[in-house]
Amino acid sequence: MRASVERVNRVVIRFAGDSGDGMQLTGDRFTSETALFGNDFATLPNFPAEIRAPHGTLPGVSSFQLHFADTDIATPGDRPDVLVAMNPAALKSNIADLSAGGTLIVNTDEFTKRNLAKVGYDADPLGDGSLESFAVHRVQMGTLTRGALEESGLSKKEAERSKNMFALGLLSWMYNRPGEATERFLREKFAKKPEVAEANVQAFRAGWNYGETTEAFAVSYEVAPAKLAPGAYRQITGNTALAYGIVAASRCSELPVLLGTYPITPASDVLHELAKHKDFGITTFQAEDEIAGVGAAVGHAFGGGLGVTSTSGPGLALKSEMIGLAVMTELPLVVLGIQRGGPSTGLPTKTEQADLMQAMYGRNGESPVAVLAPSSPADCFASMLEASRIALKYRTPVVLLSDGYIANGSEPWLIPDVAELPDLRVAFAVEGNATDGSGEFWPYLRDPDTLARPWAVPGTPGLQHRIGGLEKEDGTGDISYDPDNHDKMVRLRQAKIDWIDVPDVVVDDPGDRAKALVLGWGSTCGPISAAVRRIRGQGHDVAHAHLRHLNPFPANLCSVLHRYERVLVPEMNLGQLATLIRARYLVDCADYTKVAGLPFKAEELQGVLREFLEGVRA
Repeated sequence: MRASVERVNRVVIRFAGDSGDGMQLTGDRFTSETALFGNDFATLPNFPAEIRAPHGTLPGVSSFQLHFADTDIATPGDRPDVLVAMNPAALKSNIADLSAGGTLIVNTDEFTKRNLAKVGYDADPLGDGSLESFAVHRVQMGTLTRGALEESGLSKKEAERSKNMFALGLLSWMYNRPGEATERFLREKFAKKPEVAEANVQAFRAGWNYGETTEAFAVSYEVAPAKLAPGAYRQITGNTALAYGIVAASRCSELPVLLGTYPITPASDVLHELAKHKDFGITTFQAEDEIAGVGAAVGHAFGGGLGVTSTSGPGLALKSEMIGLAVMTELPLVVLGIQRGGPSTGLPTKTEQADLMQAMYGRNGESPVAVLAPSSPADCFASMLEASRIALKYRTPVVLLSDGYIANGSEPWLIPDVAELPDLRVAFAVEGNATDGSGEFWPYLRDPDTLARPWAVPGTPGLQHRIGGLEKEDGTGDISYDPDNHDKMVRLRQAKIDWIDVPDVVVDDPGDRAKALVLGWGSTCGPISAAVRRIRGQGHDVAHAHLRHLNPFPANLCSVLHRYERVLVPEMNLGQLATLIRARYLVDCADYTKVAGLPFKAEELQGVLREFLEGVRA
């Protein structure tokens, strides 16, 4: 008998297994199927930091969580409704998160005495009654996969590697996901090894057929497509969106772009993606170290292009002197800081928001730069264009602070109309501008509207000039040690940042009756939005504002903050934005901080908001 189909509004699924079990690929393919089906979705990949942790151990567990729904959603979900555990380590690491009454699908082939002992299980949890609160499905994924591939010519070990595709096929059947695209993907991915491609396809089909024919799964589920705004969508991660934003910035400015970088987690995928798009006037340079990468980007800007560099955590610290050079030379540079847990090497594969103060002040001397932060994976595209606009218009470095949560997470992206992208073209200096009538070119005369200095491409006849790391005389650009001149130049560079035109912050306050405001930045947008939505559903009034521009702040931020009795700032650090807000606006805002390497959960912030609002009413 065919299983009955039950209609549900939303589901959270987590695939978990050993780092060699292909959980990221499995989750990504399920996400692609979900995107094609038309659901709204958000994902949370979770990688182990160890490159090759011992098989079956807790440090080697890798997971991928996907939240999909028939309406708009803001987070990858608080707790999974379905957990697929490929071994005992995956079960032990993730079972505490599974919702009460949730579905647990376990690969029983891996539940041997040896594997159980590796993670500290004294007894098999599948038989000791500890999982009675869940709907447990015991599936011999390895055995079934090997059986399906008996005719493939692969060894048993090679065949068992496809068990993640068996799991994907089973879940695709359970939630009525289309499978044709996955089969095409597998044949393209393993085109040079057709026997491996077909083995994975057969394993995928075997998982689907298992769900279709076994009595263990009496119900399958359907999540209808979401009603999204009209237009063409695609699945996109934050790092891919940044790479596409770089390509768009090159086209919109009609300037060559160089990404000078050094591989570092979680920023490396920007380089990997951008290297595919050299036909768009993009040059990617994998340097020997972080300093060389940013140095090449600054040199490219000096040569008349848009310089971009990408890094994470400790790499941003290493680039600080070169960023200071770009401040002194007043050249357009975009620094992509994909934040991760720190300090030092810290948590390479975990997320954090702890580099805000470093972006603001982490250079010697007075070295002001613009600072922005995207709020979601899709927002990375628009944020990259905005960072490029500021860098080019004001001749300044711009630090764009993403983080691991945004970088690796994915969501639907409404592909923009190319005709509506901003015009980022700039005018280069073509003739002398000296005010003394000499006809010489002075590199530090300023635009009265932006305080930006003129930009002259080296080799332009008659526009020879000197720039560098030593202080320059206002106007002429000659080296100067005059105290008054230094004071003037320092203040001009700061004023240029302060003058950057940024849009006002928008406040979500239905009815304009809330007495409390939740203020966030960066990747906290999704969890805050979800928590605010829930708390309003319980009859509470609370406003929400989210900052993309962190230096300078929006001009209306002061009046917004003073409009509310209390302000709460949730951050994945120890209160860096809250510190800036208190110092700048003398607002005694409360903070809620977390540095666990994981993003906030909506239910967590919902509880915090409830307590916070009780304090407002008191």
